[in-house]
Amino acid sequence: KWVSPPFNADGWRLDVAADLGRTSEFNHQFWKDFRKAVKEANPEAVIIAEHYGDPSEWLKGDEWDTVMNYDAFMEPVSWFLTGLEKHSDEANESLYGNGKAFFEMMRYHMLRMQTSSLMTAMNELSNHDHSRFLTRSNRRIGRLGTAGAAAASEGISYGIFRQGVVLQMTWPGAPTIYYGDEAGVCGWTDPDNRRTYPWGNEDLELIEFHRYMTGIRKRNQAFRTGSLRQLAAEQGMIAYGRFSRGNKEGRESKGVVIINTCHEAMTYSIPVWLIGVTDSEYMSRRMLTYEEGYNAGAVNYEVKNGILIIEVPAVGSAVLVAREQ
Repeated sequence: KWVSPPFNADGWRLDVAADLGRTSEFNHQFWKDFRKAVKEANPEAVIIAEHYGDPSEWLKGDEWDTVMNYDAFMEPVSWFLTGLEKHSDEANESLYGNGKAFFEMMRYHMLRMQTSSLMTAMNELSNHDHSRFLTRSNRRIGRLGTAGAAAASEGISYGIFRQGVVLQMTWPGAPTIYYGDEAGVCGWTDPDNRRTYPWGNEDLELIEFHRYMTGIRKRNQAFRTGSLRQLAAEQGMIAYGRFSRGNKEGRESKGVVIINTCHEAMTYSIPVWLIGVTDSEYMSRRMLTYEEGYNAGAVNYEVKNGILIIEVPAVGSAVLVAREQ
């Protein structure tokens, strides 16, 4: 009914889908039957399941299409950028800024999904179950009942928040913005994360930043459908490349993202040759973020011997795309 005319819903988001039924056998048979009914009604309808843990048993092509991506996006990003898990209930300083741990977590959980599921997974920074990512940027353990509502917006870092958005818009998957994140809404975990949208009091600069980042994603195929390669991982930084063999016009698309969680500017040597960038190309910077703001102006960098040398501000990030000389 709902995915057919006149409603034409684009698909289903299934709450804690692995918990349905009293046995595993019943659960899997139900979702097989569910998929058959949905796809017969509308082959283009998407089936997205909420799931914690290994989803591979449901992602074999005959049950769910993909998942709300907690394990292979929200959780690793939160640990790396804030040192907090997604409810703001637990801190782990050893994971804060730990580039190697970030890639290891991502690799482990991404391997549990087939490519089609991974590339369409619901990548969120916040949602109705967890604390707002902007609140998590204060790197403080807390809940509404223990810290109070006002503390959710105290000590927040816009630098960390922008880094999260940069990751969200350039990492494999489907970026999904929880209402109000783009407007500066804060909040501890449920129910404080469900605050009213701030009509008339939106953070217009954050909204414009989201427009820039979604535009960068839309204009560069590498960030939408490209392969992913780790370029560097240290304490306080990560760098990765996205690359695609060609679009409809046959042109290759290659992009690089660098995140600096250190509290001072750092200069990095990034081996962009690993994603096929040659010295006949240059890297055009399309976004630079830092605590006080961001710069969306294009700045070009030379590539020498396959290496890009770039300074990234404290608590900042850079997004670059390859262009021919």
